[in-house]
Amino acid sequence: MNELLSARITINPEICHGKPCIRGLRYPVETILEWLSSGMNTDEILADYEDLEKEDIMAALDFAAHAVKVKRIEKLAA
Repeated sequence: MNELLSARITINPEICHGKPCIRGLRYPVETILEWLSSGMNTDEILADYEDLEKEDIMAALDFAAHAVKVKRIEKLAA
């Protein structure tokens, strides 16, 4: 894990049921990604959530990029 991820993304079973979060705060990485995918931009997120920093959002994106690095994806049987 690179330095940005290890400093910004934390996993603690006592916080948000152990989901990867931003700096031990109650902001799961998935929530940051949902905000971005809904059309919010970094400046809007930072304005709404003053305890977040630009590097937190970049770390969430970096975490997601690492999470989806797989060699192959197969369709699941229904």
